Amino acid sequence: MSTPPLDLDVATDLVDQAQRVLNGALGELKRRGGPDVQQSLAYDVAHSASALATARAALNYAAKGEDESKLAAAFLALALADVAARVLGREELWGVTPEWFQPFARFVATYREPSFLASLAETPGPRHLGEDFESVAELFHRFADEQVRPHAEHVHRTNADIPESIISGLSELGGFGLSVPEQFGGFSAGGESEYLGMLVATEELSWASLGIGGSLITRPEIMTRALLSGGTQAQKQRWLPKLANAEVLAAIAVTEPDFGSDVASINTSATKTAGGWLLNGTKTWCTFAARANVLVLLARSDPDRQKAHRGLSLFLVEKEPSDSLGFLLTQGNRDERGRLEGRPIDTLGYRGMHSYELSFNNWFVPDEDLVGGEDGLGQGFYFQMAGFENGRLQTAARAIGVMQAAYEAALDYAKNRTVFAEPIINYELTRVKLGTMAAIIQCSRQFSLEVARLMGAGAGTMEASMAKAYVCRAAEWVTREAMQIHGGMGYAEEFAVSRYFVDARVLSIFEGADETLCLKVIIRRLLEQSD
Repeated sequence: MSTPPLDLDVATDLVDQAQRVLNGALGELKRRGGPDVQQSLAYDVAHSASALATARAALNYAAKGEDESKLAAAFLALALADVAARVLGREELWGVTPEWFQPFARFVATYREPSFLASLAETPGPRHLGEDFESVAELFHRFADEQVRPHAEHVHRTNADIPESIISGLSELGGFGLSVPEQFGGFSAGGESEYLGMLVATEELSWASLGIGGSLITRPEIMTRALLSGGTQAQKQRWLPKLANAEVLAAIAVTEPDFGSDVASINTSATKTAGGWLLNGTKTWCTFAARANVLVLLARSDPDRQKAHRGLSLFLVEKEPSDSLGFLLTQGNRDERGRLEGRPIDTLGYRGMHSYELSFNNWFVPDEDLVGGEDGLGQGFYFQMAGFENGRLQTAARAIGVMQAAYEAALDYAKNRTVFAEPIINYELTRVKLGTMAAIIQCSRQFSLEVARLMGAGAGTMEASMAKAYVCRAAEWVTREAMQIHGGMGYAEEFAVSRYFVDARVLSIFEGADETLCLKVIIRRLLEQSD
């Protein structure tokens, strides 16, 4: 029996009904003490809201064609089933009766039916980027395929450095200047085109490699946005053109050993001295620190810890490009020598850029490198957050690129691998997995594109957090199942799918750990909106 076409009015009504369930859960959360007391409920509601927000974007996509409609229907069924799994056994906590799912049951049964999902196995769906951004996608995809992918496995297996040819090639392509305004030598004209361009480019580069492709353009973008938010005109004129043409490469030094997402509590100090500041303290997980020419560093310029984030300032720390195996830099004379030491942190995946623990001992930074000058004192937290503004959406794009690569690898392997005298693409279970991947990837992409348009209009901050929360967890499932489709060969480094799997694991950790994102950002915004 064929599956009936999606009725958009019915689907929209179901999303609205599911939203009312979430609204009721938010009320229960308030009544029971809030997210600090009921963390599990808060976390589940945040993730459910993220899945439903993605489903709403999918319904807009559904109106564009038959394949689009099928992928959206499959995704909505998956999202509703995910909400149901989070509610099951916790109905009282959510404030619903055991029969709450009855209005959704028929729809979910129809569009989670295995034969329907299996029919989508080879239907990734069109992206509907528009002519201009299709051209951007093609340009970066070609570069990713020809210049990044040939190096990806070697860098991953040997923990090697990013080849200079990738950096110079990406510079020629304009990749480092996507967020730099045209007046400073970049390619940004502002508005939604800036966010869409970055999103599309990031996905294509991440499709080739998360470590040596998709993340290369993140750090200059963070520094660019921080400078545009609070830098002096002289700082913008000095640094932005160099960021745009990759004359200068940046790294971000915010996280500390005892303070990850709790940025306001950092300890690294900046003490005023003649002509500048002395930095003392330790930063960790500073990615690309060895190769970088400048570190964007957040430090406590006011020793009064009661001021919390209002006592933080942002500094541009110039340094020489250094050995990726570790480095020790010094400055000044023997008696008053500043030291900066970098120790590499070995990681499971996400290799090539290398992450470091950095130790600063009386490292001198001149006054001119305090972002914003005197007016920037105590404003560093806000400048840094402005720098991170697009980071969560960009991380969602990175996840989509990795998922797309994993899906394509699994589909290709399934077509060519024969088991029990049958290509495994012909087995229902394989096709159901592939169809589910196709729906998740395309609908996640459509939500991210929608968020990019919102951010271009000056909104979308919470939606960007939702996009990251949903898609980064989804990437773990997609890459795992892609690996599983490869069977034993998925566990071998001979196939790239093992790299996709370990790379995907970092996505829900960096740019805001999943739990922190849900409990400190998403759920609190949802509670504010519900008041």
